Amino acid sequence: MGITQITITVRCTEIDVNGHVNNAKFVEYYEWGREDWYEQHQLPYETLSNMGFITVVARAEIDYRQPAHQNEQLLVTTWLSDVGRTSFRMRQRITGTNGYLVSEAQFVIVTVDPTTRRPVPVPDAISKHRSSS
Repeated sequence: MGITQITITVRCTEIDVNGHVNNAKFVEYYEWGREDWYEQHQLPYETLSNMGFITVVARAEIDYRQPAHQNEQLLVTTWLSDVGRTSFRMRQRITGTNGYLVSEAQFVIVTVDPTTRRPVPVPDAISKHRSSS
């Protein structure tokens, strides 16, 4: 169950002057996908904090491939691709109604102590979900 997927319907408030989804909205879509990944793996924010760490995005790379439009159904796919000592990478992609690639992204996420805000080792609770996709 390393890979998770959620479906998003594009709303009129997410469209820019060019008639397609504004690039900044994709950051939000990807956030929703990662939040769903954590929840699907029984790792919501409260659980992470109770385990002695939280996660913080340190880097975001997004490639935009095709436009998405109002009322379109988008599929956000998320998986854990690499795990380091105090950080990990999550890969994500968004596909459109007909399966075409809309966008793909990679996020570097650091595990930190919720009190000190200093990096801590990535716990097994996360690293065990690494996917080979």
